[in-house]
Amino acid sequence: MRRTILKKVTSVIAVVALTMSCCPLSVTAASRDKVEDYGNILNVFGNPDEVIYGDYDTNMYNNFSDMGVWHGYYLASPEASDIVGGFAGPVIIAEEYPVNLSNSICKISLYDEFGKMYDLNEAEYSGVYYPGKLVQTYDMEKFQIKMELIFATNRTALIKTEIKNKTIEPISLNVKWSGQVYTEYGEKQSPMGTSLEAVDTGVKVNFDKIRSIWNYMTTDETKFEITFGGDTTTSIGGNAYETTLKDDLKLNPGESKKLWYAESYTFTNEEWEKEKPIVNDMLKYGDSYFTKNNQRWQGYIDSTLSTRSSLPKEYKNVAVKSIETLMTNWRSDAGALKHDGVVPSMSYKWFIGLWAWDSWKQAVGVAHFNGDLAKDNIRALFDYQITENDYVRPQDAGAIVDAIFYNTDASRGGEGGNWNERNSKPPLAAWAVYNVYKETGDIEFLKEMYPKLVAYHNWWYTNRDVDKNGIAEYGAMVHDAHYKYDDEGNIIIGEDGKPVFDAEAIIEAAAWESGMDNAPRFDVEGEGKGDIGVRVYENKNEAGETVGYSINQESVDLNAYLYAEKGFLKSMAEILGYTEDVEKYENEAVLVRDYINKNMYDENTGFYYDLQTNADGSEKILLVNRGKGAEGWIPLWAKVSTQEIADNVVKNIVDTGKINLTVPFPTASKDNTKFAPSKYWRGPVWLDQALYGVEGLQNYGYEREAKAMTEKLFKNAEGLMGDGPIRENYNPETGEGLHTKNFSWSASSYYTLFCNILSNNGKTTSQEGFEIPVNIETVEDTENNVIE
Repeated sequence: MRRTILKKVTSVIAVVALTMSCCPLSVTAASRDKVEDYGNILNVFGNPDEVIYGDYDTNMYNNFSDMGVWHGYYLASPEASDIVGGFAGPVIIAEEYPVNLSNSICKISLYDEFGKMYDLNEAEYSGVYYPGKLVQTYDMEKFQIKMELIFATNRTALIKTEIKNKTIEPISLNVKWSGQVYTEYGEKQSPMGTSLEAVDTGVKVNFDKIRSIWNYMTTDETKFEITFGGDTTTSIGGNAYETTLKDDLKLNPGESKKLWYAESYTFTNEEWEKEKPIVNDMLKYGDSYFTKNNQRWQGYIDSTLSTRSSLPKEYKNVAVKSIETLMTNWRSDAGALKHDGVVPSMSYKWFIGLWAWDSWKQAVGVAHFNGDLAKDNIRALFDYQITENDYVRPQDAGAIVDAIFYNTDASRGGEGGNWNERNSKPPLAAWAVYNVYKETGDIEFLKEMYPKLVAYHNWWYTNRDVDKNGIAEYGAMVHDAHYKYDDEGNIIIGEDGKPVFDAEAIIEAAAWESGMDNAPRFDVEGEGKGDIGVRVYENKNEAGETVGYSINQESVDLNAYLYAEKGFLKSMAEILGYTEDVEKYENEAVLVRDYINKNMYDENTGFYYDLQTNADGSEKILLVNRGKGAEGWIPLWAKVSTQEIADNVVKNIVDTGKINLTVPFPTASKDNTKFAPSKYWRGPVWLDQALYGVEGLQNYGYEREAKAMTEKLFKNAEGLMGDGPIRENYNPETGEGLHTKNFSWSASSYYTLFCNILSNNGKTTSQEGFEIPVNIETVEDTENNVIE
């Protein structure tokens, strides 16, 4: 068997076009970066089987997806002789969980006029993943087979197979396709409920209704259908099929002919009925779909590289890989999801949903090349913004919940387990909206979102400000998961006749609300002598009803985000002509800014920390003892700091014994006693926080340091500059990629860093409504204690 994997091959690409967020600048033909320049910058070769997950509930292989479909494919591994002749997969998403449906569901085989099969294992094989397209080529002595796969709609992949006669004689080929589907998934060999049915145009995979809430969810309307473009006949044998082209394919010397088929994955009968005529059209006019696909992807690349073509190829590879990652993680509206969005990772079992702050970060990057998707990703979360008429939690009017999925939870009439309303996420929605507006210029989107953003902003002060001083805390919603239960599963009622809350569960949700799930600053026991640890307070409305919970910390990052949000809202109000709001946010911002600088900054260490508070706000303790973390540089990103304070913070940031490590911006500084370089939010580098750190340096004139540390983020992250996937986070000391793969907000952050700091354009995503303060005026001095 002769196999070669081509790293760079010339080819063309395709799928249905979307409106671009901005028109790409014109570039000369000689300097223009093209789709075909970026083959195999991400390794998607695979040999999938029933067990999809390797380490950390993560797919053993990287896959390709696009257009918001709910399935994907791999290039066939050169070593896998049993899947020769077909693309590997597909991997489908069973509503909320990825599973492999087949090792290769449609493999071509060719026979000569005497019925002898040509063994494609003897062919010279190449596989290339271009941006937006998979290509597999099989070179035999007599003919060449070139297979190309794109996604033509948000439910269908279109496959073009071109067969060329390489001889000087006519040849006649009998063409067949075959495949099988898995009937079980996972190490426990759980049933998939799959069966095959021959149809006039090909073959259909039917599914039984299986509602395994934590593993696999299908209904009897779920379908995967292969539709062939020619006149075919199909036979079924168990979980395998064979489809034969009725007429032999006759090729003159040097002649090529194309064969077409489509693979559609739909959740409902209505979806399939809507998709069928589109499938028929793409089988009839397939080349036009490929042309549109190539135009769309070339547009993505032009929007990214047209003014940056002179940058080193290795950096440009990362930018394009970031686009590929984000587009693979794109999911279209389905189930409870009313708008398209980008999930954190299609590779990870638990990430096939839309999280609030993930979505804000993804939108900021995606807006550069696909403005419509960026806007819809934001809308998807605001579709479930809580209103005062909400029948589940009207007390949370204005809030955006943590995560939404294909299935709602039981409280909203669904049966999903992943949907989460226990908490919100850090207030970065206005950041996302404003940056999307800057890229798209869509003022109607700004008008649409502004009142929703105001309601969300206000919610923090009604439901997360225990002492009503205009400074918020992370916390949790009123939720059944936050009560204590007896052995019979009943909520325990206290002497006051009210449910008894579970402090441990609330603190867990509060840490989730911060986004930094296990950060040292949220360790329940605190750190050292004099630290009482994390406590829970009830937030009540004027009627004395509990509307939410706060922990006993005024977090510096939360209030810096809220300060920045006031800046973004002010800028939007100026654009929209809301003059009263402009003045309102200016006045509110001064209070927050000066409070942070006077109460959350420690002069001795030159860094910001969370501030512990009691319920009435009469006692405040600066939590220096819990060590430096990523939260401490957020005030620089938000432009809260004076230049003098920022200069001191920067000394910590650029220190190679603290934050400027091999991969810089660890979530806990190396001098933090609880620094753990591989433990999620206790040391690993998360690229969103790194982006904020870089932009914080830029905001205060440290361009050279920002550039140098950004280069380390690119050069020292495992696999990033090669064909490895973009990881969830990285070990700051070794650069090892950690946790899951193909992570969206890492991709978005790398993309933004490429477009701005590496391109030397001086831009950041920071708020523009307020200038860097010259001094601190309004907040009276307090006698805060400090735990060293």
